[in-house]
Amino acid sequence: MLMHPVAFFDTKPYDRQSFAQAAGTDGIAWSFHEFRLGAGTLAGVDGARAVCVFVNDKLDRAVLAALAATGVKHVALRCAGFNNVNLDAARELGLVVTRVPAYSPHAVAEHTVALLQTLNRKIHRAYNRVREQNFSLKGLVGFDLYGKTVGISGTGKIGRLVAKIFLGYGCKLIAYDPFPDATWAAANEVEYVPFPDLLARSDVVTLHLPLTPESHHLLNAETLAMMKPGAYLVNTSRGKLIDTTALLQHLKSGHLGGVALDVYEEEEGLFFEDHSGEILQDDELNLLLSFANVIITSHQAFLTHEALSAIASVTVENLVRVAAGQPPLAGTAL
Repeated sequence: MLMHPVAFFDTKPYDRQSFAQAAGTDGIAWSFHEFRLGAGTLAGVDGARAVCVFVNDKLDRAVLAALAATGVKHVALRCAGFNNVNLDAARELGLVVTRVPAYSPHAVAEHTVALLQTLNRKIHRAYNRVREQNFSLKGLVGFDLYGKTVGISGTGKIGRLVAKIFLGYGCKLIAYDPFPDATWAAANEVEYVPFPDLLARSDVVTLHLPLTPESHHLLNAETLAMMKPGAYLVNTSRGKLIDTTALLQHLKSGHLGGVALDVYEEEEGLFFEDHSGEILQDDELNLLLSFANVIITSHQAFLTHEALSAIASVTVENLVRVAAGQPPLAGTAL
């Protein structure tokens, strides 16, 4: 059997397991690398005809040109986001770029609400107290979500699932999206409003927008000031939607009630890795971690068995299709 060589970058044990279990891998010769793809790691390509990459691999024009020069024909993103890829350069170089636009929106939606409720009901603090045999309830007061106004910024697949969950809590829902869907909103008791109105009216604001030039630092000093005093902010989308410096100022002033993040503006090189034996050099992240009303997870909202299986399945099928000269799966080509 003719094997199709694929260089797999930024791989973790759960990646290797899910891809090994995916159907259709018999014709693929994997080269698994724990390091990320970038200008300094191109040697890891080593004759591959395709590369499989993740959110923090760097595929700028120079890297893409080097890939094309070595014979790579296909860049397969095993994620939905693609702001780390210079798509114009890829097209000029004749490289096929694919992604996994929807693996398990339920995974991200459920993690969004889990983060909020962990922060709101102080579950992380209670867990640590009880393990130390401290059963005091002092400082653990939260609030009912029932009857609260939740502002959903971005009503794609994930945002709509988040809306459905919050409806189950009995929340009032308002939403912002550059491309509102009035039919969906009417059917789901959701009111579309301008973004400033969403910020001013919401007890909880949750972000589910892609990172674009227009959405970069959507939450900044000016817009954070528009939020209702004491409101909670949740971001399981892209770190750069929030200006971290401005966020810290609004936390220090007490304007925000709490912040729950699964993504961080400068997460590259930090998230997905173990730095427990090192001194963290990111001063803003250190400061965020010091707030009692901030909870951070390291970009794990996608991390369920179902999501990993779907990512592997779509990515492998696209690798096989492109290698055979066939078009990628519908909706996955960039």
